[in-house]
Amino acid sequence: MNTILPRRQFLQGCSAAIAAMAGARLTNLAFARQEDPSDTLVVIFLRGGWDALNVVAPIEGDDRGYYEKARPDIQIQNLLPLNDRFGLHPAMAPLYDLYQAGRAGIIHAVGLNVDTRSHFDAQEYIELGTPGSKSAASGWITRHLQAGGISSILPVVSTSGQPTSLLNFVPTVSLNTPEDFSLWDKGLGESHKNALRQMYAGESLLHRAGSRTLDALDIVSPLSGGGYEPSNGAHYIEDEFGIQLKTVAQMIKLDAGLRVAAVDFGGWDTHENQNYGEEGYMADLLNSLASGLANFYLDLDSGYADRVSVVVISEFGRRLVQNESYGTDHGHGSVMFTLGGSVNGGQVFGNWPGLHNEQLYDHADLAVTTDYRQVLSELLVKRMGSADIETVFPGFSGSYNPLGIYRA
Repeated sequence: MNTILPRRQFLQGCSAAIAAMAGARLTNLAFARQEDPSDTLVVIFLRGGWDALNVVAPIEGDDRGYYEKARPDIQIQNLLPLNDRFGLHPAMAPLYDLYQAGRAGIIHAVGLNVDTRSHFDAQEYIELGTPGSKSAASGWITRHLQAGGISSILPVVSTSGQPTSLLNFVPTVSLNTPEDFSLWDKGLGESHKNALRQMYAGESLLHRAGSRTLDALDIVSPLSGGGYEPSNGAHYIEDEFGIQLKTVAQMIKLDAGLRVAAVDFGGWDTHENQNYGEEGYMADLLNSLASGLANFYLDLDSGYADRVSVVVISEFGRRLVQNESYGTDHGHGSVMFTLGGSVNGGQVFGNWPGLHNEQLYDHADLAVTTDYRQVLSELLVKRMGSADIETVFPGFSGSYNPLGIYRA
């Protein structure tokens, strides 16, 4: 038997759906004016502190000897050569061709300039953009967007809740996949849409939140029918990371002025059984990361890749010496990756400190010789049109020193 839903009940149901969408989880997306010439920034945060020294390891010389002695059971042998000093974990092979083609670059011995081995503290410091202080009222991406006067068509949309980097960027709508925004495809007529618009036409926080979500529905719902075909034969692995990147690619191809996407990828806290030879848990993570990034670039390499800048960051690296559980404990210096058509790729950037005991931070960890804010500041200045590094990273503008990672 067909049931006709009363108008009041229908509108209540739609309002509940809108409220639910505002609290879902996926990627954080900020849209701006279509004519904005700056890149789309995609920030991938590897939660847990990845083992930089097994991702990009020394291949020869004294440092190779120190590395092998410190890691008799978990060292990586069949590295993909990056230059005469470093090699890439073989599980990252899907990304290797892009590195060789100059589309991906690596920054080694990078990280925080403060001492912490706490996941929570390190992530907060990085995302607030204020190492050593958690008093900032907003995240670094928020300050970048606000300083640039971003005119939002669609507010920030979250794939993993609102990260600290977007703290206090008020216009936030959340999204798991485009299918979450399928409300408009459920047989709604124009009268229903107009009724919802009228309900959220006020100026209160609730009204504005509802109105922003309705705007987001208008933009995203065309993607909700499924059947998205990535370009150029790209094929995303159907894991959480691959699905998130595919969603971001879809959003970019809306040509609606996407400016920022923040994607989380967790599971990098490898205290135990990190790998078996060159396979195992960490290798699976690395392959998922590399495959996702390679297919994301391939998907966008049809007029979009030259205007997209991807940066991969983790809160810290791991200790040089393996632990008794065949894993690695929290360390200090890390490695960052950058990807896009604007990257001066095929290079390992940064000042390598060495792995001798006297060269290690606290006689235990890879030292940090490049502040992570150097990398992000160069990206913001050269690719995102930012001229106010002091606002984005308070107290850092005097230390701004481009490494040549990006082309202007």
